[in-house]
Amino acid sequence: MRFAIAIPQFYADGQFEPDAFRAYFARVEELGFESAWAQENTLSAGPQLSPVEVMTYAAACTQRMRLGCVVFVSTLHSPVHLARSLATLDQLSRGRLDVGIGTGGKNRPFAAFGISPDRYVARFTEGLAVMQALWTQPRVTFDGEFWQLKDAAMEPKPVQKPHPPVWFGAGTEVALRRAVRLGDGFFGAGSAPTARFTEQVQIVRRALAESGRDPASFPIAKRIYIAVDDDAATARDRINASLERMYGRRVPDIEAAAVAGTADDCVREVGQVAAAGAELILFTTLFDQAEQAERLAAQVMPRIS
Repeated sequence: MRFAIAIPQFYADGQFEPDAFRAYFARVEELGFESAWAQENTLSAGPQLSPVEVMTYAAACTQRMRLGCVVFVSTLHSPVHLARSLATLDQLSRGRLDVGIGTGGKNRPFAAFGISPDRYVARFTEGLAVMQALWTQPRVTFDGEFWQLKDAAMEPKPVQKPHPPVWFGAGTEVALRRAVRLGDGFFGAGSAPTARFTEQVQIVRRALAESGRDPASFPIAKRIYIAVDDDAATARDRINASLERMYGRRVPDIEAAAVAGTADDCVREVGQVAAAGAELILFTTLFDQAEQAERLAAQVMPRIS
C-alpha cells in the first residue's frame, strides 16, 4: 500500500506562508508519503491556488516525492500550452511528475473558456493525443478536428520516457473503459463513496482482462477527504465545514464520502477503500494540514495493508 498527501492550496488573499509550506513538505517527506497531489478548480467558490504553480513550488521544496494533479480538466486547456507546462515541470522536478486528466463532464462552464460543449469527449481524447505527440515526437504534424499542427517541435521533452504517467479521473463505465484504453492508471474521486469506487474498480478490472492488459501495469488510486480527531463529532463538523467552503455550498454526497472520526474510525473506513482495490491512497486534509499529516502517519497508515 502506498500513501500520498494533498498539496496545500486553499489560501485566501495574503494567507500563504512560504516558510510553513516548505516546512510542511520537509516533514511529509520524512513521514514517508510517496507523493503529493494538487487539484484543479479554476473557477471556484473558495480561495484555491492553481495546481501547476503549487506543484512547481512543491518540487523546489522536495527531493524524492512524486508530484501530481488529479485532475486537470484538460478539455478546458490548450493541449499545446498544457504539454509545455507539464514537460517543463517534469524537467524541474527531474522526472517526478504524474499527470491526472479528466473530461470534467458536460456541465463545466465551457463558455468561460471560449469553448463549445459540443463533442467535449472528442476534444478531450484529441487533446491527449496532441500532448503525447509533442512529448514524444521530434516534429509533430497533426490534422485533427480541434487542433492542427504542421512540423511543430517542442523541446525539451519530459525527463520521463515516453512521457509522465497519465492517470484518468473517471466515473461512468464508458469513461472507465476509456481510461483503460488510453491511460496509465485510474484515480477515484474524493466525492465517490467507497461502494461506488468498488463498482468502478470492478469495471476497470473487467476492461483490463478483456483487453489482455496486465493489471500490474495499470495502478488504481483513490482520493479520500479525511479528518482525524480524538472526538469523532468534531472531526465530522470540521470536515463538513471545510467542504462547504471549498464547494461554496453543502454537498451531502461528498460529505458522506469523506472519512472523519477517531483514528480507529479512519482506519476502518480507509481499510475498506484499500480492500476495494486502491493501491495508492491520497489523503486530502482540509485544515490543520501539518497536524493531520502527523496523525495519519502515526495513527492510520501503519494499520492499513
